Amino acid sequence: MHSKQDAYLPRSEALSHSGQEPAVPHPGRIALFLDLDGTLAAIQPDPDLVMVPPATIEVLRRVEQALDGALAILSGRPGIDLDRLLHPLLLPHAAGHGAERRDRHGVVVQAPVAPGLGAARAQLRQRVAGWQGVWIEPKGHGLAVHYRAAPGMAARVESAVRETAARHAPAFDVQPGKMVFELRPHGIDKGSALRAFMREAPYAGRVPVMVGDDLTDEAGFIAAREAGGYGIKIGAGPSSAMWRLPGPDALADWLRRLGSAPTP
Repeated sequence: MHSKQDAYLPRSEALSHSGQEPAVPHPGRIALFLDLDGTLAAIQPDPDLVMVPPATIEVLRRVEQALDGALAILSGRPGIDLDRLLHPLLLPHAAGHGAERRDRHGVVVQAPVAPGLGAARAQLRQRVAGWQGVWIEPKGHGLAVHYRAAPGMAARVESAVRETAARHAPAFDVQPGKMVFELRPHGIDKGSALRAFMREAPYAGRVPVMVGDDLTDEAGFIAAREAGGYGIKIGAGPSSAMWRLPGPDALADWLRRLGSAPTP
């Protein structure tokens, strides 16, 4: 029997996999795309408390060199957050699930902000006012409603976010996640961001590998597979990813081996 999260996976993708850990590939052959929260860093009750371990940042530096730059961060966070958490690295990224993308040359392209975002934020703030343990996180091109401190509020939060999205259709899509529901710009996701990177050097011609822990990463897993690559799911739960790693520490070890692997 699958969990409720299966409902948010594409039909035929809500599958359990063997849980096998991936082999370390030749770094010269892959393009690597990494989520941050729950992937490079452990999830915290408050996103402001998240920290990428300094040792992991150093490993990322070595991995970027080993991959000749074919590395990017795909995250729901704003780009300014990614740079703060990964300092002193300034990596290519797709922030806001792809609403903001910075390429290898530092050029940033942003999707237009939906005209109804301010109204949607105000409506949700009014709706959740007084819901203890529920709070709204602005995300530049969208917003997230967290209920990690009030897990019993899941159904009410989901209803509020979906009703707000419907009121502003078709401007937003609803993105479920771990103890959160997000409003994100319609048609923008990590899969489209991954495909955009794969059209550019140094990613083009390589095998895409997407690593993430949450439902927001499923579009990236599917895009990687469609381009001849694969996904690595961090943690438990149904996923379309081919491989598994148990947590951020295991990923850091895998990245350490990748960064020191010989090129073909």
